[in-house]
Amino acid sequence: MGLGDKISNKAEELGGKAKEAFGDATDNERLQAEGQADQAKANTKQAGENVKDAAKNVFGDDKK
Repeated sequence: MGLGDKISNKAEELGGKAKEAFGDATDNERLQAEGQADQAKANTKQAGENVKDAAKNVFGDDKK
């Protein structure tokens, strides 16, 4: 996984956490849900990248 992907996924996760926290603070359920969805999306992307990394480790770097 590239560094750019890691940074992008982490930024999306942190943005989701911030959105959820702001929703909690303002009692805005829609914002809370959006924040949780953003975090889930980022975590799913991260899991996919981890699978790619594992495949590279098993099959070598020439498989993409």
